[in-house]
Amino acid sequence: MDNFIHNKRYTVMGLGQFGGGIGAVQFLLRHGARVTLTDQRPADQLADSLAQIDISRLERLTLGSHDPADFMSADVIVVNPAIPRDHPLLELARREGISLTSEMNLFWQHNRGKVLAVTGSNGKSTTTAMCHAIMQAAGRRCRLGGNIGCSLLRVVDEILLDDWVVLELSSFQLHDLNRISQSPDVAIITNFSPNHLDWHGTIENYRYDKQSILRWQMPHQTAVLNRDDADVCTWPTNGRRLDFGLTAPTNELGMIVDEGEVRYRDEHRAFHFPLRDWVTLPGVHNFQNALAAACGTLAVGIPLDAVERGLRGYQPLPHRLQFVAEIQGRRFYNDSLATTPESAIFALEAFDRPIVLLAGGYDKQVDLTAFAHAISRRTKAVALMGQTAGAIDNALSTSPAARRICTNFRDAWDWAFAQSAPGDIVLLSPGCASYDWFRNFADRGEQFTAFVKEFRSKHDSLVATNESEEN
Repeated sequence: MDNFIHNKRYTVMGLGQFGGGIGAVQFLLRHGARVTLTDQRPADQLADSLAQIDISRLERLTLGSHDPADFMSADVIVVNPAIPRDHPLLELARREGISLTSEMNLFWQHNRGKVLAVTGSNGKSTTTAMCHAIMQAAGRRCRLGGNIGCSLLRVVDEILLDDWVVLELSSFQLHDLNRISQSPDVAIITNFSPNHLDWHGTIENYRYDKQSILRWQMPHQTAVLNRDDADVCTWPTNGRRLDFGLTAPTNELGMIVDEGEVRYRDEHRAFHFPLRDWVTLPGVHNFQNALAAACGTLAVGIPLDAVERGLRGYQPLPHRLQFVAEIQGRRFYNDSLATTPESAIFALEAFDRPIVLLAGGYDKQVDLTAFAHAISRRTKAVALMGQTAGAIDNALSTSPAARRICTNFRDAWDWAFAQSAPGDIVLLSPGCASYDWFRNFADRGEQFTAFVKEFRSKHDSLVATNESEEN
C-alpha cells in the first residue's frame, strides 16, 4: 500500500469537524504522503480538528480560503463529502487530469474486512448503531464508522479479513463510491424521500447516488430493503434480496410483523420472536429501524439471542431523540440529528403528550408542507428558527398551534419554555440542517442541552433556597 501513497502529493480539501478529514490526513502522513491541507474556514473554527493532527508534518496549510496552487500541484485531491462536485477548483483539477478521491474511498480501497453498510433518508444512524450493538453482543470483531462521525482510516491497517465493518453511508459518500464501483457485502436501505436537493440538484440525482449502495453488489452479497417504502421496494440489485416491513407479504424472504410478533425467513430457516419487547426507544420509526438491523445481522448468521442482547442494551445516539432531563414536570428531548422533515415527523409521532417544538434551520430546497401539517396536528406551540422559519410559518397560517419566528437560538429556547407546562414535551427536532445558525447539528444539540442544564441549575438553586428559608 505504501508504494501507492509514499511521496505522492495529496491535497486534502476540507478538514471538517466530524473526523473524516482528520482521518485522511493522519492516514496519508502515516504512509509517507506529502500532504497539503486546505479549508475555507479560519483556524479558530477548526481548532479542535487541527489539534488532532501534526501540523509540522504538512507540506502546506491553507486556511480561510482555497489557493488554486494547492490543487494544481497535487497528484490526488481528497475531497470532503459535502463539497459540491462542480466546485470550480475541482473542475479545474479534472481538466488537468488530477485524480479525485474521498476519505471513504481511501478506506474502502484499503479495508480488508467485510462491510455492512446502511443508507436512507431517515433512520440510518440509529439503524447503523443498532447493527453495531448486535455485532458486539455476538462477540464479533467489528468497527463502527462512516457518516456516523468516525473515520476508520485511523484503524484500517488493523482490520482483518474476518472482521466486520459497520458503516453509515450518506448520499455524498455513495456518490464517490460509485466512481470506484463499490458496494458493501450487506446493504440496508431504511427509506427514501427528497433530501439534499441543494447539493444533488434533482431527486433523480439523489436517488441515483443512494442506489450506488446496491449498484455494484454481486449475487453472494445481500440487500436488505424496506418493503413498505414505495420507492425503495422497486430498487434493483444483483445481490440476495431480503425485505423488511410492517406490511410485507408473507411469501417474501426477510422480516415482517406477523400477528403481533416478528417473523424472519431466509432460504434455510424461519422463526418468530418478540422484537417489540426488545426495542427500548420510543416511536414506530425506531421499531422499523430495529427490524432493519435485526434482518441485516440475522442475514449474516448472527444468533437470535445476540440480536436480543444488542437491542435490549442499545443506548440511543446523542442528538437522536435523546432524553436530556425532566424538570418541573417537563421532559426535554434533543433530536438535533433530525435534519429532514420526515425524521422530525417521526419524532412528533413518538409522543402522546403535548409538545412544544423548536423547528427550522438551513434551507435544503425540500418540501416542508408535510412537516407543517404534522406540526399543526401534533404540537401546542412551535418556535421557528433559521432560513426556513418563514416558509414553515406560511404553511402554518391556519394552524391552531402558537408559533413565533425567533431571531436566535436563545430567543427560541426562552419562548418555547414559556409556552410549556408541567406534563409537556419540549422537543428540539428541527427537520432542517443546522448550517445557518450553528457549526453543525452537534453544536445545535449541545447548545440545547446546555440550556436545559442551565435551567436545571437555576431550578435546583431556587428549590434549595426555598427549603432553607422554610427550615
